[in-house]
Amino acid sequence: MAMALLPIFVLSLIQTQADFRRQAEDRQVDLQLAAERSASDAKAQLDSAQVLLRALSPDAAGPYCAARLTALVGRLDGYEGLYRISPTGEATCASDRQGGLRSGVAPATNAPWFQRLRNGEDLVVMRAPEDAGYHAALIVATRAERPMGRFDGAMVAVIPLSALQPDLNDPALPSGSQAALTDGGGRILTASEAGVFRLSGGDDLAGWVSRARAQGSAVFEARDASGERRDYAGAALAGGDLYALLSAPSQGLLSWARLNPIGTLLLPLGAWLTAFAAVMLLSERIFIRWLDYLERVAAIYARGRFSVRPLQAMNAPAEIRTMAKTLDEMAEAITARDRELTDALAEKDALMREIHHRVKNNLQIISSLLSMQQRALTDAPAKAALGDTRQRISALALIYRTLYQSADIRHADAREFLNELVGQLIASEVGRGPVVISSVDADSLHVDPDKLAPLALWLVEAVTNAQKHAFALNAEPHLQLAAVQREGVLLG
Repeated sequence: MAMALLPIFVLSLIQTQADFRRQAEDRQVDLQLAAERSASDAKAQLDSAQVLLRALSPDAAGPYCAARLTALVGRLDGYEGLYRISPTGEATCASDRQGGLRSGVAPATNAPWFQRLRNGEDLVVMRAPEDAGYHAALIVATRAERPMGRFDGAMVAVIPLSALQPDLNDPALPSGSQAALTDGGGRILTASEAGVFRLSGGDDLAGWVSRARAQGSAVFEARDASGERRDYAGAALAGGDLYALLSAPSQGLLSWARLNPIGTLLLPLGAWLTAFAAVMLLSERIFIRWLDYLERVAAIYARGRFSVRPLQAMNAPAEIRTMAKTLDEMAEAITARDRELTDALAEKDALMREIHHRVKNNLQIISSLLSMQQRALTDAPAKAALGDTRQRISALALIYRTLYQSADIRHADAREFLNELVGQLIASEVGRGPVVISSVDADSLHVDPDKLAPLALWLVEAVTNAQKHAFALNAEPHLQLAAVQREGVLLG
């Protein structure tokens, strides 16, 4: 049932997400339109200034230029001055301020706005420097060109910021709205309430300007200087130089815009949760506890105990009984296989011991034949050669005897083997010289059978040489052998 209701829940979730997205988009559009409405008077003032400057540009070099510009400033509201700037940056014509755009602006050769116009921009809007004689004013400058498109200076209007105050009387604006104008760096030019546009934590507004410049508008959420969470929306008014910014209190979690989309999700969510709880309860009673039981049985099997059988699962549902039967058959098969492997290993061990025993017997027979042949010889060097050969064969026979008598046929104990071999070599020479006292100091090491043959032949050679060359000159001969293992290597 939960799976049957899941598509309805997923569709409701998708619809809720779409509603949230649509609400966010609608609010974004509303805030952007509200920002543009709040700055509609400022935009109209800037647009009219552009039209005026472009209309005055062709006739600004006439003899009555100053009088005309002065008369226009007197008749038009929202202008502090109109100026004609030459290509070299000098004020060739100005309204009643005969000194032109004063210190830092005219000569305007190095002024940023003049450089931008010279580089090809048609319109520049920026705040007038305080040292230019204007307090809280904007410079609106348009590029003047000759007929062939060559730079011919600029027409400049100075507009007081008081003429660009945002209009908050529009009843369509959100409640508690405040508006401001900013420059391209995010600095506030004029605002209905400056504290709203000072963000908490020392953040500035430069980031939203870059987004508005790239996208044409931007919406973001932040806390103002008083800590109130507010929504901010901004749009460009004049290229990348002037922006309108609107701030309104953020909608709370219990606002209708947030609760309305959630309502479409609650009913299918409640139905799905109810069905899911019912399914989980039934599955726990019918399946989960039996699966836990089979999991415990499987964990016991993983530890190698296959004597346990899942007998309790005989009362479980049919599917669980089938799984329990499969586990039981698997345990029985593994037990039978282990039994067969154990029997095969025991048989292999017995065969290997029998082979080693027979090899040892064959080598002893060969040693006995050589001993008989040695006694029949009269040539001393030949008898010595046969004796050395017989000792080597006896040493090899001892290897096989040690292997089939050891507890593990795969290894031989080094201390046992060396003690027996040295004793055998000394005993074979009893009666032919002085009594030899032997001692073996060896670690109890497990030696691979492949290494016993070279070890035995080396020891036969060493003891034989000692008997021939060292013991003949010593009245009380003593043979001492030490064997230890260092870093996996057997040393004697």
